[in-house]
Amino acid sequence: MMKTEFETEKIIGTEYYITSSPGTGGILRKTPEDFTVKEIYGEKKMTGGPYLICELEKTNWELQRAVKEISKRLGISHRRIGWAGTKDKNAVTTQLISLYNIDEERISALSIKDMVIKPVGRANAQLSLGELKGNSFEITISDCNCGGDEMKAAAEECRIAGEKGIIPNYYGIQRFGAARPVSHLAGLEILKGNYESAVACYVGMSFPDEREETREARDIYYKNRDPVEGLNVIPVFLRYERAMLHHLTEEPGDYKGALKVLPPKLLSMLVSACQSYIFNRALSHRIESGTGLNEIVTGDRIIFSDGKQDVADEKNISTAKVHMRRGRCIPGIFMPGSEDYRIGGETDSFIVDLMAELGIDRDSYKSAAELTETSFKGNTRPVAIKTDISYEISEDSLKLDFTLPPGHYATTICREIMKTKPLDMA
Repeated sequence: MMKTEFETEKIIGTEYYITSSPGTGGILRKTPEDFTVKEIYGEKKMTGGPYLICELEKTNWELQRAVKEISKRLGISHRRIGWAGTKDKNAVTTQLISLYNIDEERISALSIKDMVIKPVGRANAQLSLGELKGNSFEITISDCNCGGDEMKAAAEECRIAGEKGIIPNYYGIQRFGAARPVSHLAGLEILKGNYESAVACYVGMSFPDEREETREARDIYYKNRDPVEGLNVIPVFLRYERAMLHHLTEEPGDYKGALKVLPPKLLSMLVSACQSYIFNRALSHRIESGTGLNEIVTGDRIIFSDGKQDVADEKNISTAKVHMRRGRCIPGIFMPGSEDYRIGGETDSFIVDLMAELGIDRDSYKSAAELTETSFKGNTRPVAIKTDISYEISEDSLKLDFTLPPGHYATTICREIMKTKPLDMA
């Protein structure tokens, strides 16, 4: 175990590495082909029906943008396209999508750069999140700044940690913004009902890894809070920030309305990013306290392989430990939301204290739900990642192969090996 030296990681709560080998350094995603992802599904019943199921392979396409481009080419609403999971932009990704009431011939006639769409069957229902079983990754870390022996030591220690199930299941830097991790900070202000501060944070808070002219423009707005002045300096490519400022010039003081200018999914992601930050902080606290990530202690949330959950107490902890040894359950951390919940143990108590320190409670999530039109009920997430990791070393690069459940971050594994600044993993 060792502490991170990077301030950006401390800001998002990822304070520890579970491994202690010196990092390989290097660059993730030097090219999109260095980061390939393929979805893993249970058996999809192709029984015929109105939904055309297609395999979508794309290179360097963000999923939402890809869906909008497909819908535009087909002349249909993007709401007729469904999927089971979002994927990284700077990568080669393969996943299934469903298209309502579309003929195979129309798909075959499509020609979109860096995108291949192949019909595979028809179904009676669109794809949903529950159908995704996981993701398979092939990742190359390029330009490692150490020799082969050091690369092998770092990769082997991470492989063993994956085998033991003790790699911290942190939310990765992409969840918060790689160059500018402000999503959770803006989300916190929304939860506190400080809408003006939320806008100022999203539009004006600058970070060192941004371009100088962008930093200077953000600083001007953050200091003066003048939307007209902000529009004069904020770069055109920051379209969401400019849309918020446009709203404020037309409706002065309507910061709540300015936030609602953002796409609904993006707005809700700001709030859920704050939940992710709380999880990361709680996980770092567990590591710091010396509690193992592959052991169950009294008060732990328990997640069973069938999805059921429980809380470990004096009566059931012995049985829970047996189940865990047999691979039937894992400990988790509960991220509170709007619903009432029972405080189980020390980690729950830490979260309660942290939320009080941040100035939020269950009612904060209820208010945020009204603004974003999204429910934030709370969720339990496993504390650690257990997976088989294979690797190959070639000169100054390291290739990794592994699979992860939905919602887990491949960069969390790479982070343990690389131990480099987050921007090199974005």
